[in-house]
Amino acid sequence: MTDEPTAGEDAALAYHKLNPPGKLEIRATKPLSTQRDLSLAYSPGVAVPCLKIAEDPLAAYDYTARGNVVAVISNGTAVLGLGAIGALASKPVMEGKAVLFKKFANVDGIDIEVDETDIDKFVDVVAALEPSFGGINLEDIRGPDCFAIEEKLKARMAIPVFHDDQHGTAIIVSAAIRNGLLIQNKSLGDVKIVTAGAGAAALSCLNLLVSLGANPENIIVTDIDGVVHSGRNTSMDPWKAKFARDTPLRTLGEAIEGADIFLGLSAAGVLKPEMVASMAPNPMVLALANPNPEIMPEIVAELRPDALMCTGRSDYPNQVNNVLCFPYLFRGALDVGATGIDESMKKAAVEAIASLARERPTEEVAHAYGGIAKTFGPDYLIPAPFDPRLILRIAPAVAQAAEKAGLARRPIADMDAYVDTLNRFVFRSGSIMKPVFSKAAGSQCRVVYAEGEDERVLRAAEIALEEGLCSPILIGRRRVVEHRAKRAGLKRVPDAVEIIDPEDDPRYREYVDTYFGLVGRRGITPEAARTVVRTNATVIAALAVKRGEADAMLCGVESPFSQHVRAVRDVIGTAEGVTELAALSLLLGDRSTLFLLDTQVCTEPTAEQIAEMTVQAADQVAAFGITPKVALLAASRFGSRETESAQRMRAALARLGEMAPDLMVDGEMTGEDALNEVVRQRAMPDSALQGEANLLVFPNIDAAHIAMTLLKEVTGALHVGPMLLGTALPAHIVTQSATARGVLNMTAIAVVDAQSRGRISAQGGA
Repeated sequence: MTDEPTAGEDAALAYHKLNPPGKLEIRATKPLSTQRDLSLAYSPGVAVPCLKIAEDPLAAYDYTARGNVVAVISNGTAVLGLGAIGALASKPVMEGKAVLFKKFANVDGIDIEVDETDIDKFVDVVAALEPSFGGINLEDIRGPDCFAIEEKLKARMAIPVFHDDQHGTAIIVSAAIRNGLLIQNKSLGDVKIVTAGAGAAALSCLNLLVSLGANPENIIVTDIDGVVHSGRNTSMDPWKAKFARDTPLRTLGEAIEGADIFLGLSAAGVLKPEMVASMAPNPMVLALANPNPEIMPEIVAELRPDALMCTGRSDYPNQVNNVLCFPYLFRGALDVGATGIDESMKKAAVEAIASLARERPTEEVAHAYGGIAKTFGPDYLIPAPFDPRLILRIAPAVAQAAEKAGLARRPIADMDAYVDTLNRFVFRSGSIMKPVFSKAAGSQCRVVYAEGEDERVLRAAEIALEEGLCSPILIGRRRVVEHRAKRAGLKRVPDAVEIIDPEDDPRYREYVDTYFGLVGRRGITPEAARTVVRTNATVIAALAVKRGEADAMLCGVESPFSQHVRAVRDVIGTAEGVTELAALSLLLGDRSTLFLLDTQVCTEPTAEQIAEMTVQAADQVAAFGITPKVALLAASRFGSRETESAQRMRAALARLGEMAPDLMVDGEMTGEDALNEVVRQRAMPDSALQGEANLLVFPNIDAAHIAMTLLKEVTGALHVGPMLLGTALPAHIVTQSATARGVLNMTAIAVVDAQSRGRISAQGGA
């Protein structure tokens, strides 16, 4: 780059240069804080696993990170669109590939740049690295060298070797073609396929398509020298010669006439408008040259409205992007200790990707497409690259294919449990929420959603219907609900749900009478009551629960939390014996699960209220299948300070001793004491709290809310809740930042809440 950098180039350089330079770092996964830790991690303790591995090489998967490490290897001879820039200059790309492995599949990628262009020498270097890695991802190696290198490495190595430029592209292309032919009502065995480009990616696409059923006699390959035909000697190699045909055709223009599929992996502008016009009815055009395709989609759309179009660009539909495949394919291969990646594993990935595109879209998919959900069709042949379900479909499919092919050294004994581990990676709420969802499954609980027009709520209701969690009731204007559900690509909402339309509901007068009966002597006039019931969706939801027309309610995605609390308190009220409501928040981090109380409701609770809400929170924690371990927090360590809040926490501890003598609770203590048993034992050896606390009780709302938001931001923990405690009937309030997944989590919690209160009969009514 000899010219002055542009603004975009400056941003890219700053991104990579920002301290620390690059995109990767190495972190220890085991504690290294004491001398004992060091002696276990290194000498002398490390000798023990070394000897185990010497006895049994497969033990390396048990005692080292090898089973989760992939080497991303290049010699820099064909980097992106940059060409042969050399091994060192390719390092930012290889680091980037390693980052994608981690981001999308939790695979540790390590980039290795080999400064060697001689095929045999390069192979010798890579093959010698086998003990270090669970798999090899070859990247940006020129053709045809890449074919020979991969073949030689596969023959010498007993771990997966995968050239992503070839096979990753082939898998995505095959999935797109599979779905495209479904729409066009054509058979892979009958279609005529013409390529522009005969490099590694193009030939690998054709090889995989043939293994899936394409007829080799119906394939014509073209490159810069024209049609690859029998007897041609110019620019030929054994891999290209495989597709040489005995044909009089010599140019792309001649070859493409009547073609059903154009596959372009060549250069911008290669496919001319008149060529597209000559293709068969209902063709597919895969113009995958980057950054500019062989022909622009606008031209194809104008010339051939019957055509299906794919590109390699993110600003057009049907982007062929290798990130759809390679992280998850390796995830499945690594998890069974595969000795290689064969054709059946690639086919399994093709089918998983194609099938996923035909599933109902999720909120995450909608976000990937700028908030507009895509459904299977001409503009959605393959999933979005950021669809979190990819790992849940591809990795198990590849793992099972490896087992069937006899390539798995460590077959997965329990596939359902394996999918659960993948699900926890995708949605960190997967583990702790599983028992809650299991209890809610099959329920006919009627859950009323106050903000039924919100797209997050609509998506949550759709999934709740699909998974049998509840019978949703949506509050919202019917015309708006129908429009937004259609825009989101939902199939069951709104037809399969009840809608309470504030503008047109026959129960309006009854709702007003009920509401006025509850608040009429609290300064609310009949006219004001009519206005509130017409305009306040949370009040309507609470009235539906109060009148027995719903079993539980959810609100909060719109308007501040405090406004919803007021409405719930006015209509539903507190349970018998409860003096104040409380909010329990759950934070799910990578390594810990914490419940925090009270993050939203009670500003300065008394000692009695703290004890009361702690008992309720402990019951809620137990409902998750977790033994509550309670720490009463303050800026004091077991009497070290005489602050007002510390005194309140001590008084609350005394009261808890009377109210819940079997509860594991101690305090007052600092946050460090609560989460570090070693520190706590030094200060209070006879503490009743054992291990790490999982329920943190704060002296006031400021401390609780600040702690929750800071922990969430600093650790990246997933927030579930808040769960409203102390209500007379099941009612919960999420925060305005809740996602559709967050609303769904709270739906399951609300259902279980209703079940525990006996609100649901055998028919699902009150």
